[in-house]
Amino acid sequence: MTITVLIADDAAMVRAGFAALLDAQPDLRVVGQATTGKEAVAQAARLRPDVILMDVRMPEMNGIEATQRIGAPSFPASPPPRILMLTTFDIDDYVHDALHAGASGFLLKDATPEELVRAVRVVAAGDALLSPGITRRMIAQFAARRPRRPREGALLSRLTEREREVLLLIAQGRSNREVGEELYISDHTVKTHVGRLLTKLGLRDRVQLVIFAYDNGLVSPGP
Repeated sequence: MTITVLIADDAAMVRAGFAALLDAQPDLRVVGQATTGKEAVAQAARLRPDVILMDVRMPEMNGIEATQRIGAPSFPASPPPRILMLTTFDIDDYVHDALHAGASGFLLKDATPEELVRAVRVVAAGDALLSPGITRRMIAQFAARRPRRPREGALLSRLTEREREVLLLIAQGRSNREVGEELYISDHTVKTHVGRLLTKLGLRDRVQLVIFAYDNGLVSPGP
């Protein structure tokens, strides 16, 4: 199965480099390129790609607003494309907003070619790009800077003790395998718990589970 990709970035060299790399993969195909957030929204509706590589900073409309529009219930493509935000260290403040807007993860622009290809495949498969390294630390930093939301007690009360344990480990950046090893359960059982967490909390992926955990004070930001 071929994964279709839309690249949204106002830097021509970035678009060209990403397009050349992705088109060289047998299972990936770049179907469009956008230079503004407004163009990204229009092309996403028309081309209906599986994945969008979305830069945060673009003219006319930034990547965060574009992500919000693409994830809105009124957006014509259903299900909407998965969005992988492109960022650099100097715009860390935007990443938390991007994830809240519905992005499935983010990738640093200095990532290796292998990391970029893997990221597109991971997001296309319906998973969130959430590694135990830089992603977890950055989300923790953003959560620490922002006022806590009121705890969503009604939602939290729906969780079983085991589901809460799984949620806490996911918020620490653990993979399914690592969660299973910690709790002495199988990978399949972990996936089942993750699916139930997403359904009960009304969330779309693991990234939003992490944000939920931080926003509700279930875990504290740390180094």
